Amino acid sequence: MARILIVDDQEMMRDSLAATLAREGHEVVAAGDGQAAVARLVASRFDLLVSDLKMPRMTGIELLAEAKRLRPEMPVVLMTAFATVSNAVEAMKLGAYDYIQKPFDGDEIKLLVDRTLEHSRLVKENAVLRRMNESNGPRPVIGGGAGMAEVKKKVELVARSNATVLICGESGTGKEMVARAIHFASPRRDKPMLAVNCAALSENLLESELFGHEKGAFTGADRLRRGRFELADGGSILLDEISEIAPGLQAKLLRVLQESAFERVGSSVTQEVDVRVIATTNRDLAKEVKEGRFRQDLFYRLNVVPIDLPPLRDRVEDIPELVRHFLHAISKRESNVFRHIEPEAVRLLQKYAWPGNVRELQNIIERAGVLESEAGVVRAVTIEPWLKLHGDLGSSGGNLAGRPLADVEKQVILSTLERFKGHRIKTAGALGIGIRTLGMKLKKWREEETNLVEVGA
Repeated sequence: MARILIVDDQEMMRDSLAATLAREGHEVVAAGDGQAAVARLVASRFDLLVSDLKMPRMTGIELLAEAKRLRPEMPVVLMTAFATVSNAVEAMKLGAYDYIQKPFDGDEIKLLVDRTLEHSRLVKENAVLRRMNESNGPRPVIGGGAGMAEVKKKVELVARSNATVLICGESGTGKEMVARAIHFASPRRDKPMLAVNCAALSENLLESELFGHEKGAFTGADRLRRGRFELADGGSILLDEISEIAPGLQAKLLRVLQESAFERVGSSVTQEVDVRVIATTNRDLAKEVKEGRFRQDLFYRLNVVPIDLPPLRDRVEDIPELVRHFLHAISKRESNVFRHIEPEAVRLLQKYAWPGNVRELQNIIERAGVLESEAGVVRAVTIEPWLKLHGDLGSSGGNLAGRPLADVEKQVILSTLERFKGHRIKTAGALGIGIRTLGMKLKKWREEETNLVEVGA
C-alpha cells in the first residue's frame, strides 16, 4: 500500500500507531526522534511522514523543514497535543498537509492517512498528466500537396467545434499527429489530451483504463483508480485503433458518447464528464459494421466528422518537406548539422511505395542521420540498399503491379522478417511499424491460414 515513517519519542505511542497502520497493509518504519528520522529519509524513500510535534533534540517543525528539503513531494502529517494546536496550524503554512490532535483513536488516524495518501496520489497523477500534455504537444501537419491541404482545412474547421472525429488511414500515415493538431488548435488546448491504444489491452483492462475502477472491484484492485475519461475531463481523449474494441465494451463507449456519463468498474455511481473524443482506425469501419464486428450506432456516433489520411505513396510531392522536417529534428536532438540531402536520394525516396508510410520514412531518415552524422549529408548510396531490402514497390514494381495492396504489404513484411531471421523487433524497426502492429498482422495471417486448412480438410 504505502511506506510510512512514524516519528515519536514515546515508545508506546510509536508502537501503537505502527501496529494500527501495519494492520491496514502499510509498510511502517519507526524512529524515536527527529534526527533518526532524517537519517531514514536520507537513506530511503517514504510515501508519508507522520511525526509528533513536540520532541527533544529536534522539534516536529524542524523535522518538517528538513523533510521538505530532502523529500519535497512527500506529505507530512503532524500529531499534536491541545496546547500546541496553534503550532500545528503554523506548520501547515510551512508545508505540512494536516495535523491530528492527541489523543485520537485508530479510525481517526486511518482515515487521515488514507485521505493524505489519496491527495498525494492525485497530485502526482496530475503532475504526470501535465508532463504528458507538454511532451505530447502540437506537431505540425506536414505537406503542401492537394491531399494534405484538404486534411489541414478539415483540421482547422473541426478544431473549432466539439464534434467527435474519426481519423482513418493506413498504419504510419500520421493519424495521432492529426488528432493532436485538432486538440491543440481547439479551445480545449490547455486541458489534457490523453491517448489509449485500444489494440494493446484486453477487454477487462481496457474497460478499467477507460472508465477506472473502485477499490476491490476485482483481484488486484487495491485502490480506487480514475480512468482516462475522468482524467481527461475538459480536454480530449484519443482512442487509437478504435476498431479493436470488444463488442461488450463498444456499448459502454456508445453511452459515453451519447450521455457524457459512465460508471467506474465496481461502482453504481454515475460520473459525468466533458470530453471530446477523437478516434483513429486503419480498418474500413463501414465494412466492419457490415460484417457484424462493429456496432452500427457506435460507428455513426464516431463518424460525425471523418478525416481520411492519404498514404505516403499518394503524396510523394510531400516527401522532400517531410525529409527536411525529420533532418531538422535529428539535428536539434543530436546537436548535429545536416546541410542537405542529395537530390538523387530524394528521387529514390519518391520512387518507393512506402508500405510503412510516414513512420517508415522517418525510420529511414533517422537511420541515415546516425550513419551520415559526420558528413552531414544524406546520400543516395546509403539509403538505396534499405529500399531494395524492402522490395521495389514503385511504378516499375514488376510482378507486384496490379496486385492488391494487402498482398504487397504481406509480402514485404514476411520478406523482411525472413531477412532478419524471424527477429520481430528488428523487422518492425526496419519497416517503421510498431512491434504490436507487426504481431497483430502475423497473428491475423496465421489464423487465416488455419481457417483455410480447416476448410480444405
